Amino acid sequence: MHNAGNILLVSALISSAYVVGASLLGGIYRSLSWLESARRGLWTTSALIFLASAVLITALVTDQFSLQYVYQYSNSTMPLFYKFAAFWGGQNGSLLFWVLILSVYASLAVFFYRFSHLDLMPYVITTLSILQGFFLILLIFQANPFDLMPFTVVDGRGLNPLLQNYYMTIHPPSLYLGYVGMSIPFAFAMAALISGRLDNQWVIIIRRWTLTAWFFLSLGNLLGASWAYEVLGWGGYWAWDPVENAAFMPWLSASAFLHSVIIQEKRNMLKTWNMALVILSFVLTLTGTFLTRSGIVSSVHSFAQSDIGTYFLVFLVLVVTVSGGFLIYRLPALKSKNHFDSLLSREASFLLNNLVLVGAALAVLWGTIFPVISEAIRGVKITVGAPYFNKVMVPIGLALLVLTGIGPMVPWKKTSVEALKKNFLWPVALCVGTSIPVYLWVSHSVWVVLSFSFCSFVLGTIYLEYYRGIKIRIQNLKESFSTALIRLVSKNERRYGGYIVHFGIVLLFVGFTGSAFKIEKEIQVKQSQAFSIGDYTIQFDNVVPEQDPHKEVIKAQFSVWKHEKPFAYMDAAKVFYKSQVPGEPAQPATEASIRRSLKEDLYLALISFEPSDRTIFIKAIVNPLVQWIWIGGLFVMLGTFVVIWPKSNSLHPRSS
Repeated sequence: MHNAGNILLVSALISSAYVVGASLLGGIYRSLSWLESARRGLWTTSALIFLASAVLITALVTDQFSLQYVYQYSNSTMPLFYKFAAFWGGQNGSLLFWVLILSVYASLAVFFYRFSHLDLMPYVITTLSILQGFFLILLIFQANPFDLMPFTVVDGRGLNPLLQNYYMTIHPPSLYLGYVGMSIPFAFAMAALISGRLDNQWVIIIRRWTLTAWFFLSLGNLLGASWAYEVLGWGGYWAWDPVENAAFMPWLSASAFLHSVIIQEKRNMLKTWNMALVILSFVLTLTGTFLTRSGIVSSVHSFAQSDIGTYFLVFLVLVVTVSGGFLIYRLPALKSKNHFDSLLSREASFLLNNLVLVGAALAVLWGTIFPVISEAIRGVKITVGAPYFNKVMVPIGLALLVLTGIGPMVPWKKTSVEALKKNFLWPVALCVGTSIPVYLWVSHSVWVVLSFSFCSFVLGTIYLEYYRGIKIRIQNLKESFSTALIRLVSKNERRYGGYIVHFGIVLLFVGFTGSAFKIEKEIQVKQSQAFSIGDYTIQFDNVVPEQDPHKEVIKAQFSVWKHEKPFAYMDAAKVFYKSQVPGEPAQPATEASIRRSLKEDLYLALISFEPSDRTIFIKAIVNPLVQWIWIGGLFVMLGTFVVIWPKSNSLHPRSS
C-alpha cells in the first residue's frame, strides 16, 4: 500500500502538470483537440486521486499499522465508521480528502460544460489543475499519508476522543464540500479575467455552484455548532475559535456575493465588486486552511505537525497576487454602465447588505489574526476571545437581520413614499408592537429588545410577500391555499426559496438571543444530594461504570424535578478511550446529557468523579431557546435546496 499510494500520487501530479499545459495550449490557440486532451487528462488525474484515496481507506479499515497515518489515527478496537472517518481525521489524510473533493467538483464541472462555454473552459481547467497540483505536491513532499513507520507496531493510537463522535462522519465532509466548492466559482472568475469574457456569462454559470458551496458551508457550520454543544461539555455552540472563524468568513463573503450577483443580473452593475467577492471567498478558504495547518493560532482544531503552513502561505500569496493582478488589469472592462438611481432602491439596500457582510468577515479575520500580529511586532501574544467578537458582531448581526427584511421589499431603481408605506407599515408596526412587551416583561437589554423586534419585522415582511403572492393566485387562478403556495414557490424558486432562508435566519437569531438568559452553575455534590438551578431541582442518584474493549465509561445518573414535579431522569458521562499503544494512558471525553424543549434546554456535563467518597463535580446549564438554532438551520437548508433545485429547462449543455 505504501508503494501503490505513492505511485498513484506521483502519477496524478504528472497528469495534472500535463493538463495545465494542454489546457493553456487549447486556450491560446483555440484548439478543440488540445482542450479535449486536457479534459480527458483532468478526468485521469481525478481517477488517480480517487484510487489513492481508496488505498488509504483500505489501509485504515484493514488495520495496516505499518503506515504512519494509520498508526496515528486508527486502532484495532475502533468501530468501522470511525476507521473510515479517520481518512479526514488527521492532517495528511484530510489533505488527500480535500483534493479528492476538488477532483469530484472539477470532473463534474468539466463534464457538464464539455460542449459549452468553450472560450472559458481551457482556463477553468488550467486553474483547477493547478489547484490539484498544489495539493499533490503537498501530499508527496510534505504530508504523505503513505509514509511507513520506522519500526514495527502491532496496533495504533486511535482518533482523538473529541473526534470519536457521529458528527465526525458528517461535519468535516460537509465543511470540506463548502470550502472546496468555492474553487469552481474562482476557476470561472479567473477564466473570465484571463479570456476577457467579462459579460454576465460567467456569473450566471457560477451562481448554482456558489449556492451549492454556500449550502455545505452553512450545513458544516451548523453541524460544527451542534457538535460543540453536545460533545465538548461546555454548554455552548460557538466559541469564536480561530478554526470556527475560518469556516465562518467565506460563508459571509459568499453570502455577500449571492446577494450582489442579483444586481449584476438585473441591472448590469457591480461587476468589479462581484469579481472581487468571488476571489475573496476563495482566498478566505485558503486562509482558513492555512490557519488550521500552520499552528500559528491556538485552536483545538489546528494541525501543527509540519512546516506545511509555509507552503500554504506561499501559495496564498501567489493566488492573491495573480488574481489581484488580473483584476486590476481588467478594471476598465469591468466598469458598469448603469449607476444607482436612488438610495431608496433594492440595489442600494443590497449593496449596504454586502458592505455589512464583508465588514463582518474582515472584523472576524482581524480578531483571528491579531494575536499573531501582536506577537510578531511586540513579542507578546494577546488573546482575542469571545468578548471581542460578541461586542463587534452583535451590532453587525442585528444590522444584517434588519437588512434581511428591508432589501426584498424595496423596488428596483427607486421607490416612492407611498410604496414604502405599503410595504413597511405593518412590519414596522409589528416591530414596535414587539419591542414594548419585550422591554416591559422580558428584558431591559437594548440588544435583546432590538433582536426580538427585528425578528418580528423580518417575519412581517416575509409574511406579506407570501400573502400577496398566494392571494393573487387564489383570486385569479381559483387555486386552493396549498396549491397556490406550492406553485408560487415552484414558479420562482429563487425568490421564495430565499424567503425560506430568511425565515431560517430569523429563527437562528431567536436562538442566539436566548443566550442572554443563560443560567450556569458548577457544583460539587455527593451521592443522594440535590441542588437547584432555575426552575429545576437535580438530585445525584448513582454512578454506573461501563466498559468495552475500546473505552471505559463513568455514567452519573440524576433525578430531575421542575417546579417541584417529577420531570426526567438524566445520565451524564465521562468516557475514557483506550489507547492500544503500550504505556499510553486512556484519553478522556465528555458525553453531556441534554433535555431539550422549544423553551429551553437543561444541560448536564460530568466534569469529574471521586470514587472514595462518591462525589462528583457537575456543570449544569439552563439554555433558553437554543433549539431554535437547529430548527432555523433546517429552514436555511430547506430554502437553499429550493433555490438550488434546477428547473427542467435550466441546463443547456450545448449552448455557447
